[in-house]
Amino acid sequence: MGKPQVDIQVDDATGRWSVDALPMILVPQHFYLNNHYAVEAALGAEKLEQVLRPAAHHGMNGIEVFHHYMRRITQRGWGQFDVLDVAPEAGTAHVRLRNSAMVDEAHRNSGRKVCYMFASWLEGSLEYVAASAGRKQSLKAREVYCQAEGTHDHCLFEVTPV
Repeated sequence: MGKPQVDIQVDDATGRWSVDALPMILVPQHFYLNNHYAVEAALGAEKLEQVLRPAAHHGMNGIEVFHHYMRRITQRGWGQFDVLDVAPEAGTAHVRLRNSAMVDEAHRNSGRKVCYMFASWLEGSLEYVAASAGRKQSLKAREVYCQAEGTHDHCLFEVTPV
């Protein structure tokens, strides 16, 4: 087992965790997934994807934002995100996701895509890259295939302009 690739700090007085001065809450994977899939069951996967889609912006510039974000979500245990290609001016990218946190034993080989929530993360980070360069780009990311479908050992995402 390796050590975390991020510096985790715990406030002695409050017990609160932080990484890079960003407050964090450590929860068991099954707790997070049980909540996620309960909301999905109530709303439906399509509606939940719409709810999760709004882009979040960060405080960096250029394509480094996208690469930093992929590295950070990898380091934080969401899975291993590999940028296969990215063309920020064109608004396109392909990202492979190995060992997704969303593909637990209960959803492995479920025959369906379960990692769709990451699509909005990819859109938001690449839209931010465009905005930091003075361009307005509306992007759409989609999960081309998912490890949970049972035919691949990873997930693949594609980002394209709307």
